[in-house]
Amino acid sequence: MSLADLRSTRTRSISPENVDGRPGGGARATEGTGAREARDLGRGWKVSPSVDVPAGEPFTLADIDEPGVITHLWITTHTDNWRRLVLRAYWDGADEPAVEVPYGDFFASGWGRFAQVDSQMIAANPHGGFNSYWPMPFREGARLTLENTSEHDARVYYQVTYEIGGDHSEDAYLHAQWRRSNPLAEATPHVLLEGIEGQGHNVGTYLAWGAHSNGWWGEGEMKFYLDDDTEFPTICGTGTEDYFGGAWNFDVPGQWYTEFSTPYLGMPQVIRPDGLYVAQQRFGLYRWHVADPIRFTTGLPRVEVQALGWRSGGRYLPLRDDIASTALFYLDRPVTARPPAPTADGMEV
Repeated sequence: MSLADLRSTRTRSISPENVDGRPGGGARATEGTGAREARDLGRGWKVSPSVDVPAGEPFTLADIDEPGVITHLWITTHTDNWRRLVLRAYWDGADEPAVEVPYGDFFASGWGRFAQVDSQMIAANPHGGFNSYWPMPFREGARLTLENTSEHDARVYYQVTYEIGGDHSEDAYLHAQWRRSNPLAEATPHVLLEGIEGQGHNVGTYLAWGAHSNGWWGEGEMKFYLDDDTEFPTICGTGTEDYFGGAWNFDVPGQWYTEFSTPYLGMPQVIRPDGLYVAQQRFGLYRWHVADPIRFTTGLPRVEVQALGWRSGGRYLPLRDDIASTALFYLDRPVTARPPAPTADGMEV
């Protein structure tokens, strides 16, 4: 498909200025978070640019009742909220979410601190302007929500852009799942996905990795168990930094850990100890399997990553680090096996 192709689809957009995306429905608000600032100008002058998501409550960002595909999501809120809000997406009237991920982690920003992300699917821009270009098709309807798990209201600005009028009867649904091991159990891999049934393809991994020990932490392998795999995986990488497209500990001589961000893979964030309250090194890493999707026919029994360092005598040392993973995949059904929902204590940095 060329960008120049004429198509019969139509673009719609949902924001606090047009809460249901209706044609000609924007800029009609007479009340909102910007009403005071617009009091000399009136209707049509940024009266409702944002929403306040109440403490302990969910908020519906978008509710669409016809076939379509979400093509872009832009959203921003204060950094304090990045691990306090939970983003969810429900497809085709399902009662269970297909996407259920802490707000910041979905946008490759899991530590509550800004780092520039320059990738094809996710862009995190100064200062906390989050953008998703993951296509999110649906056959009957879609609902996007934010749950505020904190004790304080959260002001959120957002815009959900989508197309209607296309045929999505053969499209798969986007899923995203979050799991955290803190600390990781002794000599046990961190599980990213487990028990997924159906046909689909894995398209992305984001890890917020906190090192609890001195020394190198990324010697472990990433493993994808596909279809009928049980004891041994079909895909087994050679090391954590290798999976994310780097090499040799991400250590450029004289520059130490070196951040990088490319269209499909990167380590955009390295948080170093400050000698006061930041005691461990923390890392943010992503790999989007867009040019190289990992396809499966009957299921994805398990995806896991080992945490390995080094001990004396040139031996591997199993680590007990803090690993929070976001795994993204497309599946032929809107609901599948998923972990327990993120909680305020479980997300806390």
